[in-house]
Amino acid sequence: MAIQESDLKAGSWRGFMRGKWANSIDVKDFIDKNMTVYKGDQSFLAGPTEATVELWRMLSDLTRKERENGGVLDVDVHTVSTITSHAPGYIEQKKEKIVGLQTDAPLKRSVQPFGGIRMVMDACEAYGYKLPQEIVQLFTDIRKTHNQGVFDAYTSEMKTARKAAIITGLPDAYGRGRIIGDYRRVALYGVDRLMLEKKGDLLQLEVDSITEDIIQLREEISEQIHSLSELKQMASAYGYDISEPASNAAEAVQWLYFAYLGAIKEQNGAAMSLGRVSSFLDIYIERDLSDGILTEEAAQELIDHFVMKLRIVKFLRTPDYNELFSGDPTWVTESIGGMGLDGRARVTKNSFRFLHTLYNLGPAPEPNLTVLWSTQLPGGFKAYCAKVSAETSSIQYENDDLMRPYFGDDYGIACCVSAMRIGKQMQFFGARANLAKALLYAINGGVDEKLGIQVGPELAPLTSEVLVYEEVAEKFDTVMEWLAKLYVNTLNVIHYMHDKYCYERLEMALHDREIVRTMATGIAGLSVVADSLSAIKYAKVRPIRNEQGIAFDFAIEGEYPQYGNNDERVDAIAVQLTETFMTKIRKHQTYRGAVPTMSVLTITSNVVYGKKTGSTPDGRKAGEPFAPGANPMHGRDRKGALASLASVAKIPYEHCQDGISNTFSIVPKALGREEETRIENLVSLLDGYMANQGHHLNINVFDRAQLLDAMEHPEQYPQLTIRVSGYAVNFIKLTREQQLDVIHRTFHGTM
Repeated sequence: MAIQESDLKAGSWRGFMRGKWANSIDVKDFIDKNMTVYKGDQSFLAGPTEATVELWRMLSDLTRKERENGGVLDVDVHTVSTITSHAPGYIEQKKEKIVGLQTDAPLKRSVQPFGGIRMVMDACEAYGYKLPQEIVQLFTDIRKTHNQGVFDAYTSEMKTARKAAIITGLPDAYGRGRIIGDYRRVALYGVDRLMLEKKGDLLQLEVDSITEDIIQLREEISEQIHSLSELKQMASAYGYDISEPASNAAEAVQWLYFAYLGAIKEQNGAAMSLGRVSSFLDIYIERDLSDGILTEEAAQELIDHFVMKLRIVKFLRTPDYNELFSGDPTWVTESIGGMGLDGRARVTKNSFRFLHTLYNLGPAPEPNLTVLWSTQLPGGFKAYCAKVSAETSSIQYENDDLMRPYFGDDYGIACCVSAMRIGKQMQFFGARANLAKALLYAINGGVDEKLGIQVGPELAPLTSEVLVYEEVAEKFDTVMEWLAKLYVNTLNVIHYMHDKYCYERLEMALHDREIVRTMATGIAGLSVVADSLSAIKYAKVRPIRNEQGIAFDFAIEGEYPQYGNNDERVDAIAVQLTETFMTKIRKHQTYRGAVPTMSVLTITSNVVYGKKTGSTPDGRKAGEPFAPGANPMHGRDRKGALASLASVAKIPYEHCQDGISNTFSIVPKALGREEETRIENLVSLLDGYMANQGHHLNINVFDRAQLLDAMEHPEQYPQLTIRVSGYAVNFIKLTREQQLDVIHRTFHGTM
């Protein structure tokens, strides 16, 4: 439908260069026509205002109280969270330039039972709260939840595989997340225009043949329209009318934040990512700066206050969930930088402002600031990124040159490493399959080494004294065929039920009607399996069997090449593993025709996966953690930073389009003694890694001694931020076990 400019709030689009975006919903075209590329350095940046300092002091005090209270400050157990459920909440209303909280008070968590009532009950009880019986009854006897629907439809095989953790971390008891609403649309067009578009979609779906797909889509669009109406109500409660487009920078930030706030009030997703908003907002800021109605100090204050709100996003989650995803993460991922298809950098002054919040507010894990790195980015921006990384360890990097050909120049990162086009694509999140356990099934005839029961296909177990590579590889291939089919079928059940009982109304209202869906599978234990197969091939591996004939340990004679040292003998095994498993995944039919993808990503659950997996033929003992993501196993990458990076860069993105996570730690002196040298070396390292087709890199720059001290004196490190597998956490929020895992990782002392 064409947009009538006469219907817009007077002056909302003043000074903007028109294009396709003025007649149809097209945020990318708006950015293309109006963005101002910035090629300078950080010298223009402003420090925090008095209001910023005071608000952050208040929040820091509340955060300390939350930590002292066991991790949760307060829970509203009486109100089921919806877009309009809670009265307006403020930190200090007179000081806030951007307003809005999930509940009526900062850090107070809400209950969101549509994903599963049991998870909410367990989370409440874990922190000393009790859910009222009427809410329990409502979501047990009257209103079915996503979790109940899933377990009603699960097969016996699915339940057994879940229990054994051969597939695990599944979003069957919590919100799937990893859907990025195009929150920018609310600022650019206003809610009324978006509702008009959705009503037009409904009219277009009044077709002759009303099939199941059409019925489902018509109901979903109707729900989307309802959610947009509720979003207007929520904003109105704060005194704002978001029916029309934002007319200045302050409104643009506020409108966009309201859209995101509505999404997180309605959904407790595994990752509630923000998208790619910094350069979009810069267009409004540049206009206001040019018109003299905004100063640089005021512009930075807007971004500081916006980011402050993103930092205090909180969800009520169970201890089991927190064990899988440690550090209370929300994955409010904002993607910054990158290049345009027109050859211009998508770097603006606001790209710098977002990174500068790490100084004005101090380091923090949220929002999950992600730089879309290209070798073509302006030098001043590259240098500032490197400086911020070296001093805060709060940024992750993803290869824009690698992703842009797949996703164009208006994509964002969902969760940790997963790219998708904003407003045009969504993901069915699928956690991951445990390939290390699958290898043990190949050796033990499908019997689980921990449970002692048949879980995998009934194969003849390997009984030779020394494992033979060809025999193991053949059995392993059979197990992977079984696992790929079971995995996709399980995800089909989950996402059918999530759409039915826990549909993301508002997030999807900020998408086009016709979208690309992906089925995001994942693997854990890549380096464990690569090293295990290498040991079997190049050394002698003797299984040690118990009375039932299950191999519960392995003795290794001789040396074998280990992944992480740029040794093609073992790196080729890792590459083949990803290609093989992804090929098997692609064979199977997916819910709603979703395109299968795969990640090599574990979050911090590499520790939990290790707990649930027996000893493996690489020498790793039962219960020991896996390496995170695509990383080499701790301490095995002995040939320096560049060799380690080279091994990971070989994993093919073609077969891992959901992302390849690499978490990298280096001691400061390895980068150089002077700040300028450290910056130059870090920029060179990033350029080299990305040019070599590496996909993702978390960068930590610190000494192990600092982490050890933080373990003993947590009160002295309230904002110590570290990058883990695809996201960042406050180090002191990790469990002791997770902290030790981080400390035992390789800290590269040389390039």
